[in-house]
Amino acid sequence: MLENTAETEQARPLPAEEAKKYTVVPLRYPWRWVTAALVLVVLGFVAKAFLAADINYDVVIKYLTNAGILTGVRNTLVLLLASMTLGMVLGVLAAVMRQSPNPVLRWVAGGYIWLFRGTPLLVQLLIWFNLSIIFESFTIPGLVSIPMNTLMTPFVAALLGLGINEGAYISEIVRGGILAVDHGQREAASAIGMSRAKTMRRIVLPQAMRVIVPPLGNEFISCLKFTSLAYTISYSELLHSANKIYTANFKVIELLFTAAIWYIALTTIFSFFQQLLEDRLSRGVPGARVGFIQRLRRNLSLRRAS
Repeated sequence: MLENTAETEQARPLPAEEAKKYTVVPLRYPWRWVTAALVLVVLGFVAKAFLAADINYDVVIKYLTNAGILTGVRNTLVLLLASMTLGMVLGVLAAVMRQSPNPVLRWVAGGYIWLFRGTPLLVQLLIWFNLSIIFESFTIPGLVSIPMNTLMTPFVAALLGLGINEGAYISEIVRGGILAVDHGQREAASAIGMSRAKTMRRIVLPQAMRVIVPPLGNEFISCLKFTSLAYTISYSELLHSANKIYTANFKVIELLFTAAIWYIALTTIFSFFQQLLEDRLSRGVPGARVGFIQRLRRNLSLRRAS
């Protein structure tokens, strides 16, 4: 007790008159400046190398709005949204099945996750695209029969490959969010007569969203970049469109830079919307970080009040 009292006395601020007798010397961190200087030197060498290289940057800018590149961007977005929609449906379904008391459902969901997380995405895309080697046609007896070569277009193969693969990863993200919700919430819902399905839909999943959204946003951005693998099965996404152009004009690095700029732009836009969603879900949570949009709104409201 005496030691704590002495420490408290020492921690008290000095009176203003006595504080004037002392000179405050800020801490110096020389190694920070050394590290910053080294980083700037390295960046300078890299920038010099890019500027000295035989690269026509006017071509990079010119093809940003080229019709073929814009078509590739559109196809990339269509594939991304369709794949993530399929992945979300499969992921939530598999996550709920993993929590089921039915062992068959748990084993099926576990086998699906094990299989598609255990094989490379590129291999999965190639298998889907060449599925006609295994199945000659897609047949529903008495209803329809379609040759597999006709059905399995590059878009369908890319959609199934990306969507089913994403579902396996999203299921683990959703399962982690479900486990983060206190079990007492389910017990309380059961006590008032709610079914397991209704409890999951109305109680557990809405609360799990705060945990699910950040890694799900990262998965969305990863899926955006993985769409470039559809280039191998001749789907006309962004990279494939760039490839067709630089095969004709031999401006390889310029068109690759153009594609890279588009990928960075799309990633930045989606990251911004992810941050907005995270800020919205964290409202009212004690200790939650105040987001950029919330700070901006607060500053605007304070200015109007003044």
